Amino acid sequence: MGKFIGHIYPGLFLFSYGLYQATVVFKAMIVNDSLLCPSCPPRHKGIWARLWIISYRGLLKIVTGSILTIYVVFCLDDGMVLMNKKYPPRFMYPKEWQHLTMFILFTLNGCVDVMSKNLLPQRCVVLEKGTLVLTFYVLLLLLMSHVQDSTGIELQIHYLLIVVVFLLMLVLTIELWTPDTFHLLLIETFLFLSMGSWLIQGGFILYRPVTGYPWQDDDISDIMFITTFFCWHVMINALCLLGIYGISSFWHHCYRPSLKLMESKEAPHDKGTTRPLYKLLWEVEQSEKDDQAPLLSKSSP
Repeated sequence: MGKFIGHIYPGLFLFSYGLYQATVVFKAMIVNDSLLCPSCPPRHKGIWARLWIISYRGLLKIVTGSILTIYVVFCLDDGMVLMNKKYPPRFMYPKEWQHLTMFILFTLNGCVDVMSKNLLPQRCVVLEKGTLVLTFYVLLLLLMSHVQDSTGIELQIHYLLIVVVFLLMLVLTIELWTPDTFHLLLIETFLFLSMGSWLIQGGFILYRPVTGYPWQDDDISDIMFITTFFCWHVMINALCLLGIYGISSFWHHCYRPSLKLMESKEAPHDKGTTRPLYKLLWEVEQSEKDDQAPLLSKSSP
């Protein structure tokens, strides 16, 4: 699993997840909607309303985690063997078992998201956030152990990845108490993008160098440029978020008026005939007074 594909596929998943979350967060911010329970557009009825409430984040985690889990199990020629048959027995493929643990956790986290949003009588946001926080706590522990036999370029790449995972773990922990905070979700989205793009970059640096020549572990210039590339990723991901916000804002200002016009056309045309309740009561009282007026005039003589 510690190969080119083992870095590219998880990186693509995390980067795609960050892009999807960025669109959701910016849309909620622009239309002043809830970040946790976005409202369904009025024109969505029937099957469209049911599709609107599906947990697409959870489905993305389940599908991607399952594919990566199957890949880890079958990528080895002799299979995922826990211990050899020699004496004394030794553990086999420690890094592959760590990768397998990571992907199983992400799959289970996706199952919890789908269960909370689509199966439980009431959505439990604390359960979703708690499972995600637990996943990243375990991920941080596994990454700390993952770099025990790494040196040079590989060690520097994983150290920078650990920094991103640690910051993401802190943000997710704070979100347990404030899950509907825009600023925290924006930072979370940025860290997901950075984690995904850096995993992709790490795969190219370690296994598919653009120049065709491997990076040198004993060259201090190569190690220093690893950090420089990481800083470039931070700036590019920030610009990516800014671009997504600009596109979302442009779409909202251009197409939102037409959507409001469609909603007004779908509304009943007899809206003008409806009057407030106090006016109706006043009219009823006036009619009763008018009915009682002839009776009083007759009884006066």
